[in-house]
Amino acid sequence: MFESEQLEKNISDIYNQHYLDVYKFLICFTGNQHDAEDMTQEVFIRVLNQLTNFNHTSNMKTWIFSIAKHIAIDHYRRNKFTSIFKEGFFHQMRSNQKPSNEIVEENELKKTVHMAISKLKPTFRAVVIMRGINEFSIKETSDILGCSESKVKVDYHRALKELKTKLHVDASEVMKNAK
Repeated sequence: MFESEQLEKNISDIYNQHYLDVYKFLICFTGNQHDAEDMTQEVFIRVLNQLTNFNHTSNMKTWIFSIAKHIAIDHYRRNKFTSIFKEGFFHQMRSNQKPSNEIVEENELKKTVHMAISKLKPTFRAVVIMRGINEFSIKETSDILGCSESKVKVDYHRALKELKTKLHVDASEVMKNAK
C-alpha cells in the first residue's frame, strides 16, 4: 500500500472511531445540531491538519477531545448562547413506547436540567458534560481539559452543587435526568 493510501486509511479510521463521540459532546455543549455538525467538521479538519504533529505516545481520543473542547469554548465566546438544547432537539428524542404525558414531563425535566447546565460557567459545563453525560473518566477529562485530576474532581463537585441549588434536587438525580 502506498504511503498516501495508508494515510487516507488512518484518517478514515480516526474519523470513524471518534466522530460520534465528538458530535455528542459538541451537541451537548452547544445545544444546536447544526452548530455541532459544523464544529465536528472543524475538529476533524484540525485533526487532519495537525496529525503530523500528534505525539503518538499520547491518547488519540484525549487529543481529539482537547481540540473539540477548544472549538466549543471558542464558539461559546463568539455566540454567548443561553441554552444547551433547543426544543427541536427534544422532538427527535421522542419514544413511541411511552404515553405522551410521560414524554412531555420527561422532555420538560430534560429542558430544565440542560438549561441549568447551560448557565454554568464554561469550565463547569465542560466537566459536567464530560463526566456526567459522556461518562469520561477523571483522567480522560483532565487530559482533555488540560488540568489536574484534582481540579476535575473539585470542578465537578462544585458544578453538581451549583446545579443542585439551581434545580432544588439531589445532584445524582440531575445527572440521571441529563442523559
